Amino acid sequence: MDLVLFDLDNTLIAGDSDFEWAQFLIAKGVLDRALYEARNIEFYEQYKAGTLDIDVFLDFQLQPLAHHPRRVLDAWLGEFMTRHILPMLGAKARALVRQHRESGALCAIVTATNSFVTAPLVRELGIAHLIATIPAQENGQFTGQPRGTPSFREGKVTRVTEWLEAMGLWWGSFERSWFYSDSQNDLPLLSRVSNPVAVDPDPTLRARAEASGWPVLSLLG
Repeated sequence: MDLVLFDLDNTLIAGDSDFEWAQFLIAKGVLDRALYEARNIEFYEQYKAGTLDIDVFLDFQLQPLAHHPRRVLDAWLGEFMTRHILPMLGAKARALVRQHRESGALCAIVTATNSFVTAPLVRELGIAHLIATIPAQENGQFTGQPRGTPSFREGKVTRVTEWLEAMGLWWGSFERSWFYSDSQNDLPLLSRVSNPVAVDPDPTLRARAEASGWPVLSLLG
């Protein structure tokens, strides 16, 4: 059996769901534009530059979840998925996921974006496993804090390892392993698999892929 891992934002979808979720809440008037928009853009630029402090960002990103009832958040999320995220999911990405699923590989999405925002899209793709940053809950209400290790940079390797161990598996259980990603932030996990693939990569990842002989793939269009 093979192991196939997919990054989500700017890899399987042509955009960043973390960034777009905050922009969606700003557009709805849920978040104050004057207070949130500039910070949202700043965090996104830090992410792209590889300088993001994940703890500071998660405090910004998860706190709004704690201020609204779950039923309201679920309704907003449904609207967000339909109007903003599903249009970013192209035919090439769907075909790539379907190819690996039909091969019998163990597949998972591995994303820094929180599981509340990303779970509906993972279900849409028919992938059974999601490794994401976990927003803590108490009795169904979000606390505004993360739980456990954020699924970011080296944390992705940690979280995937823990996930495999929970199923009685380890990296050596697989003849081949893939990870598809666009971002330099994912170099730790890309370096861990036997078949790293750069997907519409940022300049830093493209340079690493070319130097290392990794395949470079585009899922756009």
